[in-house]
Amino acid sequence: MGSRNRERRAEAVQSTNDSSALSKSSLAARGYVHDAFAALLVPGTARRAPLIHRGYYVRARAVRHCVRAFIEQTCAAPGTPRAQILSLGAGSDSLYFRLKTAGHLAGAAVWEVDFPDVAERKAQRIRDTPDLCALTGPFQSGDHGSTLCFESSDYRILGLDLRQLQRLDQALAAAGLDAAFPTLLLAEAVLTYLEPDDAAALIAWAAQRFSNAIFVVYEQMRPQDAFGEFMQQHFRHLNSPLHGLDRFPDAEAQQQRFLQAGWTACRAMDLNEFYRCFLPAEERRRMENLEPFDEFEEWHLKCAHYFILAASRGDSLSQTLVFPPSETFPRIDPASPSGVFPASVVTGDTQGLGLKRYGHASVLLSPGVILSAGGFGEQEGRHCRVSKFHMLLRYSDFEWKGNQIGSWGTGAQWDGRLYHTMTRLSDTQVLVLGGRLSPVTPALGILQLCCENEDNSTEDPIVTVTKFGPEEDSTLSRWRHSTTEVSCENQKYLFVYGGRSVAEPVLSDWHFLHVGTMTWVRIPVEGEGPEGRHSHSACSWQGGALIAGGLGVSEEPLSSVFFMKPITSGFLWESIAIQPPITPRYSHTAHVINGKLLLVGGVWIHSSAVPGVTVIALSTGLSFEYQIDTTCVPWPLMLHNHTSILFPEEQQLLLLGGGGNCFSFGTYFNPHTVTLDLSPLRARQ
Repeated sequence: MGSRNRERRAEAVQSTNDSSALSKSSLAARGYVHDAFAALLVPGTARRAPLIHRGYYVRARAVRHCVRAFIEQTCAAPGTPRAQILSLGAGSDSLYFRLKTAGHLAGAAVWEVDFPDVAERKAQRIRDTPDLCALTGPFQSGDHGSTLCFESSDYRILGLDLRQLQRLDQALAAAGLDAAFPTLLLAEAVLTYLEPDDAAALIAWAAQRFSNAIFVVYEQMRPQDAFGEFMQQHFRHLNSPLHGLDRFPDAEAQQQRFLQAGWTACRAMDLNEFYRCFLPAEERRRMENLEPFDEFEEWHLKCAHYFILAASRGDSLSQTLVFPPSETFPRIDPASPSGVFPASVVTGDTQGLGLKRYGHASVLLSPGVILSAGGFGEQEGRHCRVSKFHMLLRYSDFEWKGNQIGSWGTGAQWDGRLYHTMTRLSDTQVLVLGGRLSPVTPALGILQLCCENEDNSTEDPIVTVTKFGPEEDSTLSRWRHSTTEVSCENQKYLFVYGGRSVAEPVLSDWHFLHVGTMTWVRIPVEGEGPEGRHSHSACSWQGGALIAGGLGVSEEPLSSVFFMKPITSGFLWESIAIQPPITPRYSHTAHVINGKLLLVGGVWIHSSAVPGVTVIALSTGLSFEYQIDTTCVPWPLMLHNHTSILFPEEQQLLLLGGGGNCFSFGTYFNPHTVTLDLSPLRARQ
């Protein structure tokens, strides 16, 4: 039975090669990388989503960076020993053909190893494709049952199980691999599919076998947080579980893994760091503009959960700086926790309490009524842009009843927008500004929602939608912006700031909407304003607006906090100095309670810690970190793309919805409405 289970898992791992090969082919077809051979090595085609393209792009560039560093070190000088590239679990990868076309194999050769079925299928594909045979030159096919499936002067494909090290060692030697020559070993998403002891044996074998080598590894890490748990669930569902992540959960542990196995030098980093430090800014801009894109949270989280590692040994290669030190990506870890906010699932009528959506907006209409609208989520058994509203009604103490309700009447209907804002005008009126229908289609016009009971009945309220204002008004052709209530000369205004649009990746402008007349007005704002950003937070405070965090023009999270302060002639921008510095973040929510600004959840890339709640004392600028205790909450809980509602008297914070499209792992929605107990804050009053 155990042997059969191992066979099934091996088959599942092999199937991941087919999916990966199609993704690489789609990547090249859309211009992310130059690879004329990916499509020739895989049957069929598939058009992947932009998020998948970005993930495979940074993977391809990271591996390419390491390969180039090795070739430049070993093939630069004439008379140097032949360089060798050994690709473990190579699958349908086109590395050999790309190197051959670029002229990099004049003094080098490539060996590939994978399961026998995978290796033979690739060899047959090459034999059947004249364009590929033209590059390999004369070749031989192995005999039936031979481990050597394909052999040319500089290219060999072997069908072997990497767990059988003695056979692997003998077959590679028979295929001409010389352990004394400088060697690059590649393992792209390979070791993690092996049992930990098998992976450890392979790493140690390579260290003992090759005296002058670099071992490059790309695979998953950080299994403990919410994204990491969902990632693991995905691979378990595919019957190809990820092994060893509990033993080696982060880049530092992976480095020690190789150093303790006999490698003399090692450096590992997540792909956010690689992307920022080792890709030129112009190349990043080129990639970022290839396709419309609006899944920044999942892009950064994916990159945070994969690493690229280069371990080396030997006199000439141990000094090869594949990843030289860089100051362009400083680690900015949060301060030591000052306390913990306990989290719990909201109690009450459990039917309808969950808000399975993200990119929505929520508003507290009255102390016992919360209305949420829009976003992407579950509706009638499918994932879609949500058209129904969600109502939470408080019926005793802190117990709630939830319900999905449609719009009422024959007038305007909810148009399916997301990343919009909602502002309470009264106990029954809500104003909806901005949003998008797709990354290339902004939601047009202002919506007003009226939420009330029909004929004063005790039934759930109904919601009517009214559209007003010219649809061609470009002021609101934006999403991921903020709308904040401010006051000037005893008049109430809505302050719309930042966001992004079809034409601009970030916006830095602001506008004032007079609430009484629903007209745009000009109000003087002095001082140097914030840099452009989207996915930031905004809170009303002392008649002005607090802007915190967000994603800047280079798709890098921001840490700055600004206060648009009321003055006699209008407003004044002031930057708030914060000590200790806070970790840059975006896609969080924020509230002010008792003179303290709370930044809740979000996404950051400068720290491997999990975002909790950052508390900033607005009078002093002192910051404190609070962890969220999720012991009593079903895991995972993703705190980005969520909304939150503050109940200051009860010292409670309600977290609604959240989640995202998690790379190729599927879409996750937080299943429960959660409350945070903020009472530990009282100790700091």
